[in-house]
Amino acid sequence: MRPRTFFAFVGPSLVLMILFIAIPLVSVFLQSFWQTQTVFERVEIENCTPGFPAPNCTTQTVTRPLLDESGRTVTETIYVGLDAYRAVVQPEAVAAAFAAGEDFWSRLSNIDFWKALRFTLTFTLITLPLVVGLGLAIALAVNAALRSLRGPIIFVSLLPFIVTPVIGALSIRWLFIGDGILTNALEAMTGTQIFMFAQGWTIEILMLTYRVWHVAPFAFVVFYAGLQTVNQDTLESAVIDGASRFERLRYVVIPHLMPLIVFVSLIHLMDAYRVFEEVIGFSSQAHRISLQFLTYDFLMPDDSGNRSISRASASSMLTMIGIVILLVPLLMRTWRDYKPRG
Repeated sequence: MRPRTFFAFVGPSLVLMILFIAIPLVSVFLQSFWQTQTVFERVEIENCTPGFPAPNCTTQTVTRPLLDESGRTVTETIYVGLDAYRAVVQPEAVAAAFAAGEDFWSRLSNIDFWKALRFTLTFTLITLPLVVGLGLAIALAVNAALRSLRGPIIFVSLLPFIVTPVIGALSIRWLFIGDGILTNALEAMTGTQIFMFAQGWTIEILMLTYRVWHVAPFAFVVFYAGLQTVNQDTLESAVIDGASRFERLRYVVIPHLMPLIVFVSLIHLMDAYRVFEEVIGFSSQAHRISLQFLTYDFLMPDDSGNRSISRASASSMLTMIGIVILLVPLLMRTWRDYKPRG
C-alpha cells in the first residue's frame, strides 16, 4: 500500500485520537500538578439593631470569596508539584499503618485510595477468569446444540449484555434489598433474617456476580464466532487418533481461540478496572468504592462549591497507570505471537 493511501485511511482515526484521547490525557496530566482555588478576603461587617437613644452596633470580621468587577469569584492557580498525588496516596498514613504491625490492614483500609485499589484489583482479577470461562462454556454448549435451537439460545444469552449496566445493577439490588423477592425466598428457606446490604462482603459478592452475568455474553459471542472457524479436518484427525473431548478442547480448540481469549481479556481488564456502575447501582459507597468512583468523588463540589480538580486528575493518572500495568503481560504475549519472525 502506498504511503499516501495508507495515511488517507489512517489519518481520520489519528486526528480523532489526538483530539479526544491524547489532548485530554495531556490536560489531565498537567492539571494534576496545578491547583485552582478560590481567593478569599477578610472584611469587617457592622450589624446594627434598633435601640434608644442610639442603635446597638457590633462589628465582626468574616471571610468571604473575593469578587471581581463583574461579580464573579476570583480564583488563582498555583503549582503544587506532587502534592496532589501525596494527598491521594497518603504515604505518611501508609507508613504509620506499616508501623502498626498487626493492625496494618485495618488502618490501610481507612485510606480511600488503598481501599478503592483493593476492591478494584479484586473485582478485576476475580471476574476475568469467570467471564472467560463462562463465555467459553456457553459457546461450546451452543455450538454443540441442535442448529434449530441455536438462534433462540443465542438471543436469550445476549439479553444480560443488552441491559444498561446501571439499570441492571439497580434491578439486582431491588431483588435483594429490604424485603426483596430473593431476600424473602432465602429467608423462607433458611429460617433466618438476611441483610445483604448490611456488610461489605455480601455487597461485593453481588457486584462480582452481576458483572460476570452482564459481561459473559460478550465473551460468548466472540468465542462462538471463533468456533465456527476451527479446522474440522484437524478435529476429525484428533478423533481418529483417539483424542478425548477434553484433549480436543485443550490441544485444538483453545489454541485456535487463544487470540480471541487474549482479546476478550484485554477488553475486560480495561473495562473492569474502571468499575463505576456497580458502585452507583448497588449504593456500596459506605462499604466498597472503586478508583473510578474516587475520581468522581473528588470532582463533586464541597460545601463551598470547590472541586478537587488536581486530586481527581492525580487519581485518574494513577488509575491509568494501573490499567497499563495489568495490560503489559497480555500485550507482551500478543507481541510475541505476531511479531515478524526472522
